[in-house]
Amino acid sequence: MFDALFQKISKHREKAIILFGALCILDAVIYAQIFALGKVNQDLAIHFLNVGQGDSQFVILPGGVKVLIDGGPANGKALSELASILPATDRYIDILIMSHPQADHFSGLIDVFKTYKIGAFLWSGREGMATSFADLKEAFKTNGAMSVIIGKGDRIKYKESSVLVLAPWKELMESKELNDTTVVLELMSKNSKTLFTGDIGANIENQLAAWKLGQVDILKVSHHGSKYSSSKLFIDAIKPKLSIIEVGKNSYGHPTDQTLSRLSGVGSSIYRTDNDKTVRVIIDGASMKVFKN
Repeated sequence: MFDALFQKISKHREKAIILFGALCILDAVIYAQIFALGKVNQDLAIHFLNVGQGDSQFVILPGGVKVLIDGGPANGKALSELASILPATDRYIDILIMSHPQADHFSGLIDVFKTYKIGAFLWSGREGMATSFADLKEAFKTNGAMSVIIGKGDRIKYKESSVLVLAPWKELMESKELNDTTVVLELMSKNSKTLFTGDIGANIENQLAAWKLGQVDILKVSHHGSKYSSSKLFIDAIKPKLSIIEVGKNSYGHPTDQTLSRLSGVGSSIYRTDNDKTVRVIIDGASMKVFKN
């Protein structure tokens, strides 16, 4: 576990984590912007950030709460992507979630902690072995964010939006494979369902499929489209309308032809950050619009 500063503030298995007031109240600068604009945007905005060979998603819930999931590798791209989305005066992110402690998912968070004030840091409690993990701990300490350990059954709620934690469960946390400890999230908002799957493999995907999650509107394709994920059973079960593959130049063959074939086989529209750059999806409850940078 992290040191004393990383105390477990909450571990409510099968219970709800309700966003407390501090995470729902924007600072004075943001309020000034809201008043200037006349209203808060009520659409759901999901940005699948172009961070190279890594993962990072930035979600703005209806009402303005901001959630960053992962930060990609230590290449500065997550920080530059956030700067292109948020006003220069906005230096606050309500919730930062680390899916699992591998460098291509967390190293970019170090600069985020140094640049933005974070309301709460949500993670599985599993530490990483990469040398840069110590830098993440130090950046978190300096930032002063609250630490919240989450797992299967936990829920984050804000107004009409809900984020359910589907994984990891206790047995997975004992795995030697860090990908098995990935935090998997189901976002329900504006009549849409989005799955954020981190780097889970087919073993976990197939367990999720057995839970009959139903069709998914948006899938953050697991593990950059590797051959170890996006199993036929899983893809056939959730039939995503839109699939986003976060991937950069790599020597692993990501994304594989098998993954692309399974996704297209269920009629999913496929976007990938190596070709399409940052992919932005705007949902107003009646329609889903996709924009590419």
